Amino acid sequence: MSAPRLEIHLEHLQHNARTMVNRLANQGIKITGVSKSTLGMPEIARTWVAAGVHSIGEARIESIEILNRCELGVPLLLIRSPMLSQVERVVAHAAISCNSELIVLKALAAAAACQGVRHGVMLMVELGDLREGVLAADLEAMVVLTLALPSLLLVGIGTNLGCQHGIAPDPTNMAELSRLINAMEARFGIKLEWCSGGNSANLPWLASGGKPGRINHLRLGEALLLGREPLTRKQIPGLYTDAITLVAEVIECKLKPSQPWGTPHSTSFSNGPITPQITPQIKPAQPMTRRALLALGEQDADPAGLSAAELTIEGASSDHLVVSGAAMKLGVGDEQRFQISYSALLRAMTSPFVSRCFI
Repeated sequence: MSAPRLEIHLEHLQHNARTMVNRLANQGIKITGVSKSTLGMPEIARTWVAAGVHSIGEARIESIEILNRCELGVPLLLIRSPMLSQVERVVAHAAISCNSELIVLKALAAAAACQGVRHGVMLMVELGDLREGVLAADLEAMVVLTLALPSLLLVGIGTNLGCQHGIAPDPTNMAELSRLINAMEARFGIKLEWCSGGNSANLPWLASGGKPGRINHLRLGEALLLGREPLTRKQIPGLYTDAITLVAEVIECKLKPSQPWGTPHSTSFSNGPITPQITPQIKPAQPMTRRALLALGEQDADPAGLSAAELTIEGASSDHLVVSGAAMKLGVGDEQRFQISYSALLRAMTSPFVSRCFI
């Protein structure tokens, strides 16, 4: 098989999804499986649907269109606010979209009226992470407008935490979401189907005894794919963390000095400029370390999101990854498997040079 490649264990992914579906059902919570880091891969979406997820979520309309052709039998949720330039496509292919702008709601309504359909809307509320969402004080005006547009169906209210500034779901902000949906229902005499509390970052709060209140929906990606929650990157009990692994091939393996020599400057991937320092052209009596060079780089995955037992990742350039290890037994042509973070998975799925293999 070619490398680099992602090895995807569908049975492990199904286990993760089924475990979370059953676990959260005990608290009255349904799951949208967020497949955006897999570019809407139909094989994964089908696996999740078979495991009982309520719906599939994607951030880009292109992926929604791919999944819509698969006839999965569950609603497709656009979890990023629609672009004005794409409202016609959103209405045609997504059952529901997350929204926080009045002008977008009006455009969606016009597109839905032209297509003779009713488009579902979930209004997003800002509760501290400062990504998407209207302030609580502005929510009522959004509800008024949505209810006044007959081609739109207000299905619920949601929020997002943990993604921009790492703000964790807690008893205060989760209770505020429940209060807001209760207030909107009482104010307008309606009953909303979804109260969407957030994403995989909500799982530690629930596991520690958090009371869902009105929250009956979560949008899970990292938990289902990688078996971890994003706030601390810890494994979620009972889930596989190796359902998706990244495999790379060794193209050089040698004993080399443990430290570089010469005058250092910035590299293409440095975080900022480096003040040049005059150093010896070679350091005498340097200890030697075994280093391997792999055909994998920044263009293929996030090096900071890779890990492997007994290996240290020394660094990466656009298409090379350098690793070392005292017990390393790699040779040229060998393959090395890495566990990956969410950011590494996202970049690997996006790279045209990384193939996919289903196990």
